[in-house]
Amino acid sequence: MQVFIRVLPYVRRYPFLAFGTLFCAVAGTLMVIVFPAITQQIVDQVIGQKRPDLLAPLVGIGLAAFLAQNGLNSLRIIFNNHFEQRVIFDLRSELYAHIQRLPLTWFDNRSTGDIMTRLVEDVTSVERVLIDGIEQGTVAILQILIVSCVMVAYSPSLTAAVLLPIPFLAAGALAYTLTARSRYRTQRKAVSALNSLLHDNIAGIRQIKTYTSEKREHARFDDASNGVRTATLTVMKAWAFYQPGMEFISSCGLLLVAGFGTSQVLSGQMDIGGLVAFFVLTRYLYEPVGRLHQLNQIFQSGRAAGDRVFEIMDSETELDEGSQKTTSPVKGNVVYRDVSFSYDPKMPILHNVDITAKSGEMIALVGPTGAGKSTIVNLLVRFYEFTSGEITIDGIPLREIPKSHLRDSIAVVTQESFMFNGTTAENLRIGKPNATEEEIWEVLRAANAADFVGRLPEGLHTPLGERGVKLSVGEKQRLSIARALLKNPPILILDEATASVDTATERLIQEALDHLMENRTSFVIAHRLSTVRHADQILVLERGCITERGLHTDLLARGGLYAELCKSSLIEN
Repeated sequence: MQVFIRVLPYVRRYPFLAFGTLFCAVAGTLMVIVFPAITQQIVDQVIGQKRPDLLAPLVGIGLAAFLAQNGLNSLRIIFNNHFEQRVIFDLRSELYAHIQRLPLTWFDNRSTGDIMTRLVEDVTSVERVLIDGIEQGTVAILQILIVSCVMVAYSPSLTAAVLLPIPFLAAGALAYTLTARSRYRTQRKAVSALNSLLHDNIAGIRQIKTYTSEKREHARFDDASNGVRTATLTVMKAWAFYQPGMEFISSCGLLLVAGFGTSQVLSGQMDIGGLVAFFVLTRYLYEPVGRLHQLNQIFQSGRAAGDRVFEIMDSETELDEGSQKTTSPVKGNVVYRDVSFSYDPKMPILHNVDITAKSGEMIALVGPTGAGKSTIVNLLVRFYEFTSGEITIDGIPLREIPKSHLRDSIAVVTQESFMFNGTTAENLRIGKPNATEEEIWEVLRAANAADFVGRLPEGLHTPLGERGVKLSVGEKQRLSIARALLKNPPILILDEATASVDTATERLIQEALDHLMENRTSFVIAHRLSTVRHADQILVLERGCITERGLHTDLLARGGLYAELCKSSLIEN
């Protein structure tokens, strides 16, 4: 129940739609009392007393009642759909906004497919049970109350007989509810696992084809799909006993009406028309009871989905903390003082790192894989928070600078240049949303990318495909450099930006990087000697510690780790 209480604030935003939906539902429900009354009049008056003149007016009244009932039902559906979609939009929008504010450590332990399932499918399930539950549940309960009151007017004793199955129906519903939560949670997890596998396989389709692993991946997909099948069958197996069982108990109520009602007609306590009307009312009584059983199934599914949605909403977000004075333009003087970091206290990554980078300087970070190079720059962008020590920019502690302002002042170019499934211009404007096409062409020329962009079918407006699939690695890298140039930040991070390309492409990229690094504080992680040899400082890392620092010629002369890396081609020429 707590899950649905948390969704109620979204519902309260649209009181007009909520009132319109409930009004149409209630007014339409009141029409159910008309047909039993007409039925009684037709049996007792038209047939019993041979009054054919009353038939047409009674049929007309019934037609008007049915028309009003279905017209109100049509309006209810319209109101309900608008209501439903607005609540879905609001809840999904706020969930997505919350996801964007979560720290990278949260994403490190979750699959994309699982997040997508929660954002798309689980949100819909939560909303559906709330709105449909409120509307249909209210209508069902109201119909039960109205029909019960009319039944009492016909025959209190016969009404008592009809209500005898109700405690058994309630007991069955309670038993189903108490055992349903685990079944539906298992089903939602199975669907999430299937979506996660599907997302990974579609994203990695080239690798699957390269390693001819289609059969193995198909088998993995079938296993995940079988998990959904098994979990769904477990849910439906319980429903297969529950729903017919409730129908059986309701049918027993009809038999009670037939038995007790017939005895009352024979004893003169009720006329035949009243009994026929009572049969119709009994149908109207048990029909909403059956609807409540259906809502119970939706409720259990929505509760399991709601737990998954609000698990994300309850996750702690990044705080954009800082003081107003720290939003002044960044010059780029960066200092690390005795900085240490660990993902796990038992496995430290960085140990007492000291770095001083003056504005406009290039700092090169080299060392074997796993030495902590990427971790150092990730701390500067505050993708992760350092464990101890201090980092300052222009003398201001990093944690006093709002993250939004900090990240606006830094551009990152990585080895794997991510391109969104949009046009060339849309990908570049991430760096500057209001950039003109003239500005875009200017940075493309500086990044040695203007020629190949000009050859694209639609130039700046050419769709690049998912992850820029229509471009080569070198082309994507140059677009990434152009994006950073367009952002024009005072601090630049290059994380192996020239890796995985041939020598000719590397030369083009290096020329672009030279333009990009002009008058900026640059932190460069590279395995290419051509990238690091002209650095103002070269920092050599080993097992999370800076073991050497200096210029290229000085470090070579020392004959230490840097010299060994150069000789062993870990730093390539």
